Amino acid sequence: MLTYKGMFVALKTGREEGDIRMNNAVYKLERPTNEPARDYLPGSEEIASLLEEIKRQSATTVEIPLIIGGKEIRTGDTADVVMPHDHRHKLGFFHKAGVDEVRMAIDCALEARRQWSLLSWEERAAIALKVAELVSTKCRDLLNSATILGQSKNIWQAEIDAACETADFLRFNAYNASELFSAQPVQSFKTMNRVEYRPLEGFVYAVTPFNFTAIACNLNMAPVVMGNVTVWKPATTSILSSYYLMKIYQEAGLPDGVINFVPGSGSAISDAVLKHPYFAGLHFTGSSETFTALWRQIADNLQHYRSYPRVVGETGGKDFIFAHRSADLDELATAIALGAFEYQGQKCSAASRGYIPRSIWPQLREKLLDRMSRIRMGDPADPKNLMGALIDEKSFDGIVSHITAAQKSPDVELLFGGEYDKSKGYFVEPTLLLCEDPHYVTMRTELFGPVMSLTLYDDDRYEETLKLCDETSPYGLTGSIFSQDKYAAMTACSALRYAAGNFYLNDKTTGAMVGQQPFGGSRMSGTNDKVGSVFNLIRWISPRAVKEHFLPPRDIVYPHMT
Repeated sequence: MLTYKGMFVALKTGREEGDIRMNNAVYKLERPTNEPARDYLPGSEEIASLLEEIKRQSATTVEIPLIIGGKEIRTGDTADVVMPHDHRHKLGFFHKAGVDEVRMAIDCALEARRQWSLLSWEERAAIALKVAELVSTKCRDLLNSATILGQSKNIWQAEIDAACETADFLRFNAYNASELFSAQPVQSFKTMNRVEYRPLEGFVYAVTPFNFTAIACNLNMAPVVMGNVTVWKPATTSILSSYYLMKIYQEAGLPDGVINFVPGSGSAISDAVLKHPYFAGLHFTGSSETFTALWRQIADNLQHYRSYPRVVGETGGKDFIFAHRSADLDELATAIALGAFEYQGQKCSAASRGYIPRSIWPQLREKLLDRMSRIRMGDPADPKNLMGALIDEKSFDGIVSHITAAQKSPDVELLFGGEYDKSKGYFVEPTLLLCEDPHYVTMRTELFGPVMSLTLYDDDRYEETLKLCDETSPYGLTGSIFSQDKYAAMTACSALRYAAGNFYLNDKTTGAMVGQQPFGGSRMSGTNDKVGSVFNLIRWISPRAVKEHFLPPRDIVYPHMT
């Protein structure tokens, strides 16, 4: 008899693993609704509770071990966890995985897979749904505070990410799995046809980014709810919230070894993972360069794998806001200010280039500069601050280099911002550039920081400029068109068909919600396997069609031969 933390019992039926499908009921989950975001109004219990947890975590130094097969492992090779907005403030330290620990994680994952892959889908979904409940209730302040302190997100950005989107991913994945599993083939005379939805034959490598706690959750839990096991390499710059996610999984009853938490050097971990014959899939969010390098490694090892691996990734973006002369200027100015500068521009969906008709520019400029002048930057735990700090010194230095180069360029006018300071935190002012050359480097290169570049076009060159927008950047993630002219909007929608996997009409380029706007892009922005939807989940299964013939033929003679 096998026991998973007192929750699951496997009855021996002659199979080595045991049969843990104990219920023959057909479950159908109701379509969930999105988790409501809290407002954290002044004087409310919500803001008081959150600020108290922020204070507690700020005064605590957390030791973060590896978690492999449910066991905490301390390697002694450590690095500090600091606040980006106060990099002298140490929140904790984490242990780094080496090659031996990575191999141990793979072994534990494959061992856990023997039972986890046989568990009925509704039992796996139940764990995901319990994680969602913990995240949205008991652990909400814990996860939000870790995201605010460790990733320098303001209170609202942490709330819609770490609490709401994390819960949404878990609930919608469970629902979408139930819909997917219910799809069965047509029955025919003398036969019974069915499709079995098997998990992949091996383990999934989850490589998660610093900028969204929800993505760190989803890149593991989406494959897991489909019956897979993962080796998880979290971003070291968001290690605090990732560690708390791992502890929440354990509290929800996730069996040991299903997810294995191995922070450390990305290159060292990836090298060990991608050489293993049972590597079955990569679930990735990060830079296009890293994703391309990992794909090359996978290709070089294809002959060693048990199966062709699934490669799923969401990478970079050079997201645009395109204005028609009929645009509402207040809506447009607000979309630029929020789309470009919320979370310091460190969203893959953040607006970073804009195309503005000359006729509306004088009025738009006034409205936009007014909004930017009211953006407060500082400690993200201060409810009045919209912007925090960049994630680390490397990111800071990269953004500053582009700002200083732009200030020296005769083709660029600095309209706002341009100041920076890393003496205490990695702070860069919201910066607005007007580029005479629409091909200037900040108009075509992903920066991942609070820099927005605009270029002006003649009103009568609308369609020509749409073509320019489509061809300037190698990415295809998000973009928007602002127009009160329906025909002009539809012209843009057609011309920019492949320029954005998430396209917005009269809205900013950020803020996709699970279940409403499935997220992902193509070109150099990734494989467009829309997270939070059935398009993503289907990548983590390997269907098997089963035909049972009730009256099989008994002779080789067909009717026409008689």
